[in-house]
Amino acid sequence: MTDPIGFEIRKATSGDFLEDGYLSINPDVRVAVAQRKLGSGRKHFDLHGRDEGRLQRVPLGPLSDVRKMKIHKLRPLLRDDMPMRQRDGKLDFLTPELRDAAGLAEVENVSSHNYDEVARGIIDKHADGLVLDCGAGRRDWYFPNVVNYEIVDYDSTDVLGVGEELPFVDGAFDAVISVAVLEHVRDPFRCAKELARVLKPSGELFCCIPLLQPVHAYPHHYFNATPQGLCRLFESDIAVEEGSLTPIHPLWAISWVLNSWSQALPESTRARFLDMPVGALTGQPLALLDEPFAAELPREKQLELACATVLVAKKRALAAAPPKSAAPSLIERLLWRYMRKSSPR
Repeated sequence: MTDPIGFEIRKATSGDFLEDGYLSINPDVRVAVAQRKLGSGRKHFDLHGRDEGRLQRVPLGPLSDVRKMKIHKLRPLLRDDMPMRQRDGKLDFLTPELRDAAGLAEVENVSSHNYDEVARGIIDKHADGLVLDCGAGRRDWYFPNVVNYEIVDYDSTDVLGVGEELPFVDGAFDAVISVAVLEHVRDPFRCAKELARVLKPSGELFCCIPLLQPVHAYPHHYFNATPQGLCRLFESDIAVEEGSLTPIHPLWAISWVLNSWSQALPESTRARFLDMPVGALTGQPLALLDEPFAAELPREKQLELACATVLVAKKRALAAAPPKSAAPSLIERLLWRYMRKSSPR
């Protein structure tokens, strides 16, 4: 296996302009192009980006050549019952029907995170095989043995598609990585089933799903899961053994909640909130609801950080039956003719 390729962020120029790199680092332009408000990233650069000093990501190696070899290795593992088009060396399975079914929408959020030691160890272990990174986001390192599967066309993306309908044959991959993905899909059970389906027998799964993380939509956030819930997603296909589960420390959740909470408060209230001792927050919540740090928290932020969400709604009214046509339909006429022939005389 060749070494992974890194990226460098630098000012975009006319001489070294890269469409992929420009769109990856300028999400507002990427969304405008996807919504067909702009013809291309290059068009934006010529009109505005050059004067604005916009940046781009530049691969520090022959990324196109490595991707070409990767796609060549992947082709025999593609399903033949899903429409696909190839563009810029990438495989695109995102048909309008799949986009609608998955509820996809263009947003400026950028999903990006690094592999931890365990995930990196799995990638290195299968250096001569193929690893699927489902929902890879924008990767800072491009590995020749990792298929970066995404709904967003980042410069590091190899294949575009949705998690609930993977375009690969059964048992295609030596390992599957899914980090912060299952909370964003409409049907996590189906997505988990697909991840297991494309994994080779005895293949390795690395899956991380949040429990206490606040809402973070890319573009949607549907479900968090307990450890028991995570196991339930895979229990029919994956052997979960003692030591299979590793918790991410709750400090990350506490830090996330407190930072998000404080940033939504007026400046004077924020300062007092951050100076509060931890013990002051461990009392009865009802006694704290009138405190400024609680009362002044906007409703949108409460929905993001909510302890729970209550739904009060009504079932839709039944649709009125369409009026019956005065003239009998063809089926009705044929049925009536059959009944007359078969009835006893």
